[in-house]
Amino acid sequence: MTAAASSETEATDEAEEQESAVETARRQLERAAAHLDVDAGVIDRLKHPDKVHQVSIPLKRDDGSLEVFTGYRAQHDSVRGPFKGGLRYHPEVSAEECVGLSMWMTWKCAVMDIPFGGGKGGVVVNPKELSETEKERLTRRFAEELREFVGPMKDIPAPDMGTDPQTMAWFMDAYSMQEGETHPGVVTGKPPVIGGSYGREEAPGRSVAIIARQAIEYYDWDLSETTVAVQGFGSVGAPAARLLDQWGATVVAVSDVNGAIYDPDGLDTDDVQDHDERPGMVSGYDAPQKLENAELLELDVDVLIPAAIGNVLTVDNANDVQARMIVEGANGPTTTAADAIFEERGVHVLPDILANAGGVTVSYFEWLQDINRRQWSLDRVHEELESEMLKAWDAVRREVDDRDVTWRDAAYVVALERVSEAHEIRGVWP
Repeated sequence: MTAAASSETEATDEAEEQESAVETARRQLERAAAHLDVDAGVIDRLKHPDKVHQVSIPLKRDDGSLEVFTGYRAQHDSVRGPFKGGLRYHPEVSAEECVGLSMWMTWKCAVMDIPFGGGKGGVVVNPKELSETEKERLTRRFAEELREFVGPMKDIPAPDMGTDPQTMAWFMDAYSMQEGETHPGVVTGKPPVIGGSYGREEAPGRSVAIIARQAIEYYDWDLSETTVAVQGFGSVGAPAARLLDQWGATVVAVSDVNGAIYDPDGLDTDDVQDHDERPGMVSGYDAPQKLENAELLELDVDVLIPAAIGNVLTVDNANDVQARMIVEGANGPTTTAADAIFEERGVHVLPDILANAGGVTVSYFEWLQDINRRQWSLDRVHEELESEMLKAWDAVRREVDDRDVTWRDAAYVVALERVSEAHEIRGVWP
């Protein structure tokens, strides 16, 4: 390679590593479109959100001072149904991030064949700096600011980073009080006592385990001889690790924000409390070895599950990842440049829009339960989720086999085909 070519490659890698969520989503859309005969106008339309709402949220702090926070709600596409997606409370929330994440939600709903479109929103705030009462007041005011744009048949928020079932309960109550009647279907991820679904919190992790199991079987690996490392032993990583452990895999490493633990003979995942149950328990657990989070990503294991945050697998560490398979538990954990390296190296990457889609799938179940005012048992939720995940797996697997493409490209092809067909059939309003 010439010096000029090397310099150009480095510049491209740098640009890719700095790309935003929306830039990554658009790149993935274009890759999928190359495999399909889709009208260019539809593709161009899908590169942009339908709407992005920005609101100001005044909050009276506990000390009597007034502070104004900024909130967003991006609504990407509703051709297949109401917008659907989480609300996050995080200091780095931005309009652009919400747009990119809402695009991923559109593909996630489509690959699961759920009648929703993509939405995403949040507030620019550090929730750790809010008292419980401040968080409640912020949520209720945010619900009021968004009330015109959300609703059971318009846009249905759910928990995300920095929010939880209690946050959704406050949001639902504030919306319902202003509407004059109870609307449990305005959000999902609520506590079951007010219309939430059993099994919703662990659903993303459960779907990650199901997809990992199916992929292991697809490649004729023996599950009982498969080693697994999980970065992020929290709401997604812990259920995934425990289920795979229960099915016979050997979970050798897990981590929380403070660090990782490693036991080549396998950890007792039921004995390790997750980060949500007891913060700091993972890295403080009595295990043979303690590792840094970055070291966990490079362990010699069969399956790596990044289930913490986005952009942890990059051009800087992709060549050092020794796992033969990556199952994405987090949203967007793999950058575009890292994805290309994994493809070249033959590392199988099962994408987030398939693997962690259990969350939105059980949210759909919750929405149906709210509409019908009839709650499902936990066993039924698990059975229905298993069925829907296997249907989605089969659809994506067929594309992998028929087109000889990566798992990510196959998932996007399935999603784009469904969304574009809906756009073409519905047409454009004059």
